[in-house]
Amino acid sequence: MERQNKNVQSAQPSDPQMPGPGGRTHGTKIEKARDVRGALRRLMGYLRPYRGTLIAVFILVTVSTLLDLLGPYFNGLAIDRFIGQRDIPGLGRLVLLMLAVYLVTWVMRVALARLMVEMVQKMMRALREELFAHLQTLSLRFFDQHPHGDLMSRLTNDLDALSRLLAQNVTDLFGGLLSLVGIVIMMFTINFWLALGSMFVFPLMLWFTGYVGKRTRQGFRDYQMRIGQLNGELEEMFSGQRVIVAFGQEGSALEKFDAINTNTRDVGIHAQTYATLIPPLMGIFSNANIAILAGLGGWMVLQGWATVGTILTFYNYSRRFAGPLRQLGDLYNQIQSALAGAERVFELLDQEPEIVESPDAIPLDKVRGDVVFDHVNFSYVSDVPVIKGMSFRAAPGQTIALVGPTGAGKTTMINLLSRFYDIQEGAITLDGVDLRDYQKASLRRNLGVVLQDTFLFSESVMENIRYGRLEATDDEVIAAATLANADQFIRRLPQGYQTELSERGSNLSQGQRQLLAIARAILAEPGILILDEATSSVDTRTEQHIQEALLRLMAGRTSFVIAHRLSTIRGADTILVINEGEIIERGSHEELLVRRGFYHHLYTSQFRGQAD
Repeated sequence: MERQNKNVQSAQPSDPQMPGPGGRTHGTKIEKARDVRGALRRLMGYLRPYRGTLIAVFILVTVSTLLDLLGPYFNGLAIDRFIGQRDIPGLGRLVLLMLAVYLVTWVMRVALARLMVEMVQKMMRALREELFAHLQTLSLRFFDQHPHGDLMSRLTNDLDALSRLLAQNVTDLFGGLLSLVGIVIMMFTINFWLALGSMFVFPLMLWFTGYVGKRTRQGFRDYQMRIGQLNGELEEMFSGQRVIVAFGQEGSALEKFDAINTNTRDVGIHAQTYATLIPPLMGIFSNANIAILAGLGGWMVLQGWATVGTILTFYNYSRRFAGPLRQLGDLYNQIQSALAGAERVFELLDQEPEIVESPDAIPLDKVRGDVVFDHVNFSYVSDVPVIKGMSFRAAPGQTIALVGPTGAGKTTMINLLSRFYDIQEGAITLDGVDLRDYQKASLRRNLGVVLQDTFLFSESVMENIRYGRLEATDDEVIAAATLANADQFIRRLPQGYQTELSERGSNLSQGQRQLLAIARAILAEPGILILDEATSSVDTRTEQHIQEALLRLMAGRTSFVIAHRLSTIRGADTILVINEGEIIERGSHEELLVRRGFYHHLYTSQFRGQAD
């Protein structure tokens, strides 16, 4: 009972309007994390393995920033001590010292950049791997709920923004803050009153940066969400381009894209408007500070309370003071954008896998193929049952055919057997053991699946077949293709088994793709075979080739066959007629025809005048 309750809870979708398998919800708004400090703490956790590099980086930033602050001081010193006193040798020594300081600063900056780039790229690689691996643990329900383009945006755009934050913005931020502190200390050390006058506009700068920054961060968060939605729409349109053209819906597709694109533009303008306010106003504050310094400094020189060199030093420091502030204003915008991306990445990492493997799960090594559905109930959406109290047994080596109208629950039964979803009530056992007690990877490794819509990768024919068992040799791949009746057409391809396939294998016919899928399943040597409409989209001649290959594949294996062409399942040991999630009839082909029930109606409607 405990397990069932847990499954009931885990199976509930987070979105009550979530569709069934294959559904898309491109308008779904993903809830945003708001804890900036929490995001920063998590980022620090990823930087922890590079503590030594970080220490070296901050030492380099500190030393190079402090050396850089000596420039204005040397300029003032040159005027007051050497130029005014006409001390040419002393001036020459000071110039050489300045050149040495600038050279050392440059070398340290180059070393700093190298260290940061290497560290950040290593960290990004680890984070991408963790994120991709975590996505592999999430259930199909998660991918049904989330647009693929948005997920791709998080793996690319958001991680790229995070990479820029760590590679450039962090050191720039630390260097800028250190430069500000150093300038303030130097100014107050040289002349207290001039320093006090120079600080007049500083509180205004800080207030303005904080005020605009809050709105900037929200704007960038919304903008990145819109970019994710835009990517999702693009991904769907590219995948469905053949349908768009076939139905002449180019104009409609353009209108839909334009609406999303316009919305993205408006949100982007709002975000960028706040972002562009900071630099020009920082320039105004900087010029106001220079004006204050000129007036106060000039009066102090006339009074004999300051020297021309001191005024020049303060002028240079004021310029440099405004520079880091302006830079910090720019950095604030970039950091907000990167943190919004980090939050989106961490949201994915925080997604809890719905299908959880038991700590004491056992491996599934040798499969006999004894499958039992025992009063199974399942719903994709709460209170909308898809499978209702289903019970049946498939004995080892039997072929079970699943027939029924579209939406009856046939594919859902296969999803449950593959444990893509967990049931809410009842049990599904394989060889007397509950599916939830097996290790997921070993369970699925023993299932061979051939779908109506065959997915092929943009790799060679050889590698696509080898996907069934990666350690297989070339000879084993060719043997599997031969058993699948695929060897002959493969050898006629331009490069034979080394022919590179286009995206989703679109340079092959539907029947050829099906034969490659069967070869892949043969190579996997599964204990249980699942055929989901494997021949429904091919011509009669190709169907014969596929049927011959399938018979070889099914020999000695427990097989589940979903078929709308009822002629293909007449030899099944048991036919289960499914309607609205329930088994309404069961028996052999001949038995069901004699009963003249639902199956008889389906069969005769397809083969009028040809029924046995």
